Amino acid sequence: MKVHFIAIGGSAMHNLAIALCQKGITVTGSDDEIFDPAKSRLEKYGLLPEEFGWHPERITPDLDAIVLGMHAREDNPELLRAQELGLKIYSYPEYLYEQCKDKLRIVIGGSHGKTTTTAMILHVLAHCGIEADYMVGAQLKGFEVMVRLSHTAKVMVIEGDEYLTSPIDRRPKFHLYKPNVAIITGIEWDHINVFPTFDIYREQFSKFIDLIEPDGTLIYCDEDAEVHHVAVENQRTDIQKLPYVCPEHVVEDGITYLTYPTHKTPLNVFGHHNLLNLTAARLACHQVGVTDKQFDEAISSFEGASKRLELVKKNDTCAVYKDFAHAPSKLRATIHAMREQYPDRRLVACMELHTFSSLTQEFLQQYAHSMDEADVRYVYFSQHALQLKKLPPLDPEEVRRAFGGDVEVFTDSMKLVERVIALMRNCVSADASITDTLTQSHVNTINLLMMSSGNFDGIDFNQLANEII
Repeated sequence: MKVHFIAIGGSAMHNLAIALCQKGITVTGSDDEIFDPAKSRLEKYGLLPEEFGWHPERITPDLDAIVLGMHAREDNPELLRAQELGLKIYSYPEYLYEQCKDKLRIVIGGSHGKTTTTAMILHVLAHCGIEADYMVGAQLKGFEVMVRLSHTAKVMVIEGDEYLTSPIDRRPKFHLYKPNVAIITGIEWDHINVFPTFDIYREQFSKFIDLIEPDGTLIYCDEDAEVHHVAVENQRTDIQKLPYVCPEHVVEDGITYLTYPTHKTPLNVFGHHNLLNLTAARLACHQVGVTDKQFDEAISSFEGASKRLELVKKNDTCAVYKDFAHAPSKLRATIHAMREQYPDRRLVACMELHTFSSLTQEFLQQYAHSMDEADVRYVYFSQHALQLKKLPPLDPEEVRRAFGGDVEVFTDSMKLVERVIALMRNCVSADASITDTLTQSHVNTINLLMMSSGNFDGIDFNQLANEII
């Protein structure tokens, strides 16, 4: 079998290409540019195109399938050639479904928590010796690539993104997977360039429930009012509905424990939102025969997904974390988690406005007071990012007002780094209120939290942590 990828260098696309290669399928691909880690990974498996660009002559009648990436445009020369030849053209999620339609599919949807919940399920299944194929949106410890497709696994675990499927298919990706077990972790307006109102965005999750296979299961966060609403209003009687809330727990000496009448289970992860993710994962694992005892034994060694409250470096009195948080509820949840885990430490929180939604003036108001639990609050955005996304310029003062509270806004990432290092090292600041808040007596009891779906325009988090600690 021969499959050609148009825009093979995408985060999801290159992982699917590698997974098919590992399965024994002949894979080729094209792209106009490819960056690491995709470039190195494709090169390792002999899948890196010999030259970049679009080459319609590579699209030949003997190809069994074309997989079209979101990065490609509708007028892509290779796509036009494939259409001319009448070849079968799949979007990424369509082809993924074709590869797993005979397996039990666990699909994790939601505005936040998808990657962590998916990672937790995979960690537990691996610990219990249950073979599973998967697609996850981040690199996981112990997993070489982000997609696995085999001939033998009977279970497929899929992180279900609500963004569009392809340039020629405007359906959300998670509508194509037809889950046997569906999870909805939370609903908060996002992707406003595609879903211009919250009602339209929320409707995508209602449709997701409608697409659950008959006799399937819906696992949903009952603490989220919007999730509760779409789950309860759905009239399907042929599926099982399992609501969940945060489990009983306690934080002792910087460690979070699940608590039971007879014992406690220590965890490496922390925060209310992660405990909710853990409970969703538990219920999903129940569906494939994992017991509570097996789940607790496995989850106690789970160290988290990449960039999800990921510890960069720490000593006895200071820790530096990075997190993928970028939406308002994610900021609140992540900052609150740091507060809960380190109640006696000062917290310096930095976030980057990086996504299309976050850089849109209409959406900015959603961030009001989302960072208030931090002692020091810095917000960064790049005017260059606005240009790339073809958005109008943002006034830093407008951003500051939108966040509310004592927030300082930066448009130069190096100046942000300098301020953070000076503050963390010496509690030196031109802002008297910050100087008063972080007195010299607290200089060695401060944590730093860096939050972004990007990297603050090239900040090396390890180097930053080394400068501080």
